[in-house]
Amino acid sequence: MSDIHGQGAASAGPEGPLDTFPRLLMHHARVRPQRPAMREKEYGIWQTYDWAQVAENVRAIACGLAQLGFKRGDRLAVVGDNRPRLYWSVAACQCLGGIPVMMYQDAVAQEMVYVLQDAEIKFAVVEDQEQVDKMLEIAAEAPLLEHVIYDDPRGMRHYTQPLLMGLDELQEMGRIHDRNQSDFLDREIAKGAGDDISVMLYTSGTTGKPKGVCQTHGAFIAAATGAMQFDRLTEREDILSYLPMAWVGDHLFSFAQAMVAGFTINCPESAETVMIDLREIGPTYYFAPPRVFENLLTQVMIRMEDAGALKRRIFHHFMEVARRCGADLLDGRPVAAGDRFQYWLGRLLVYGPLKNVLGMSRIRVAYTAGAAIGPDLFRFYRSIGINLKQLYGQTETCAYVCLQPDGEIKLDSVGKPAPFVEVRLADNGEILVKGPMLLKAYYKRPDATAESINADGYFMTGDAGFFDEDGHLKIIDRAKDVGKLADGSMFAPNYIENKLKFFQHVKEAVTFGTGRDFVTAFINIDLEAVGNWAERRGLPYAGYTDLAAQPAVYELIRDCVEKVNADLAPDPKMGGSQVRRFLILHKELDADDGELTRTRKVRRNFIAEKYTVLIDALFEGRGSQYIETQVTYEDGRTGKVAADLRIEEAKTFPVQAARKAA
Repeated sequence: MSDIHGQGAASAGPEGPLDTFPRLLMHHARVRPQRPAMREKEYGIWQTYDWAQVAENVRAIACGLAQLGFKRGDRLAVVGDNRPRLYWSVAACQCLGGIPVMMYQDAVAQEMVYVLQDAEIKFAVVEDQEQVDKMLEIAAEAPLLEHVIYDDPRGMRHYTQPLLMGLDELQEMGRIHDRNQSDFLDREIAKGAGDDISVMLYTSGTTGKPKGVCQTHGAFIAAATGAMQFDRLTEREDILSYLPMAWVGDHLFSFAQAMVAGFTINCPESAETVMIDLREIGPTYYFAPPRVFENLLTQVMIRMEDAGALKRRIFHHFMEVARRCGADLLDGRPVAAGDRFQYWLGRLLVYGPLKNVLGMSRIRVAYTAGAAIGPDLFRFYRSIGINLKQLYGQTETCAYVCLQPDGEIKLDSVGKPAPFVEVRLADNGEILVKGPMLLKAYYKRPDATAESINADGYFMTGDAGFFDEDGHLKIIDRAKDVGKLADGSMFAPNYIENKLKFFQHVKEAVTFGTGRDFVTAFINIDLEAVGNWAERRGLPYAGYTDLAAQPAVYELIRDCVEKVNADLAPDPKMGGSQVRRFLILHKELDADDGELTRTRKVRRNFIAEKYTVLIDALFEGRGSQYIETQVTYEDGRTGKVAADLRIEEAKTFPVQAARKAA
């Protein structure tokens, strides 16, 4: 690991090498004890915890867990929204040589059974009554589960089950343990090593059962250190931590990088207050998947459409100026004096207030990842002066493979290999990566571990891509999903779906075509965006199913599909994959119904099986198809949604022939 030392991250301190997260935590508590480490908004007020307070709380939780019998190597489930005490529980578990296993807080109880069983969980720290209820519901199916510790005591007064304990009580028990054996925890931290497993994160399970990815302290510290050096991050950064703790992106940005750099994590009050909290904090460093950036822009455009004529005219005029020269100004390229003045004026009247509304006034670096981001969306944020960049990574690589360097931003690439990372392409175009950030193993799956790493030590990502002439990596699709149409044309479903989802009215898309004569698509409309569009046109509707079936909405979506077809036509590789027929689904694809993963990735095979009757109707030329579908409500009840779905044709365009080599 000697090549990743730098910026005080994995270098040695007086207590030895800073090669584990507990050592980094105790280091920050010594060198910057009064600096804010975490903030949490509770009852409308921001509570601040400095590094000394965080270290003291982590000590108490760790000693309390030890008192309960938690041993080195045990797994601790952590379930809930982003809360300081849940992050502290992760660090406390690591202090004892345990392995935290983060689980998605919005998963229904039965989904949690698999992880509890597979990871052999004995201890769980959960956020509140909702998560406690889930644990109690499935306790009989997880016989190893001995202790469930809850953070928020509201509603818990009459719960008397012996396996339950409040985190306050655990901490008090831990403080007594620490007073009686004051050197116990320091000895436990000293036993840790950089090659120990620091966390287990489960894959999204798009094609089968999720796998537990075991990552070491050294792997995440390497990824965090490389990113710090790349973007010159310091302990002065502020980040809003609101993405699921079980997602590798949150663990890198909100836990690993904060622990390495020593900057401040801010936890919002709730999912509903994220936008307000974002404006109040004004982060300097920000990370969100494309869907969040899309939703923010959709809200802005809806508000502008409802504004007065003068405001709309000013907004559109200065947005045109921003499109023309904003990205060039951000990258330090030359811009004409007239445009420079217009942009300055636009900053006063439009861009500044807009960034303030979005909570992005102080952002120095913003990243997106997890799916392709639309060029127009990417261009919009960069044009108003937000340094938005793309990164590429996976759970197995600590979300760290490629980053976009400042001044070298391309809308359709994920950048260049990050520090310490080697990237090469297999003969079939599959992306192979090597570096200190690779997984140690899949938990209890030596077969899957062996299959994922080739003889040269490269992790096989399963993604297909290519390098452009400047050394930037471009992702096409999942290698296994890339197929061919009956005439031999290339079919990359995810590539087409992302183009469709770039439109604000399209929330989700699933395309079909492998081995077929042409391509077809299922579309989910965005209820908020299309609903607002319908209301402004005086179109009444009674809910999603009713709105999705309206002829005017079909015309709106047909226009989106045909624009994608026109965009695909000039590409000799993808021009044959234009969407010929489509339908708008009668229900939103939902993780609770098994159609999406918890990270909102499409479970393609599951959908193809569930909706076979619709796929057949699309390819057989029918004009409509009746379907009845079972749905799961948030409270666990099930019901049925039925509809007679229209199937429409979309205009396709002549494909440009590939140029022949001279």
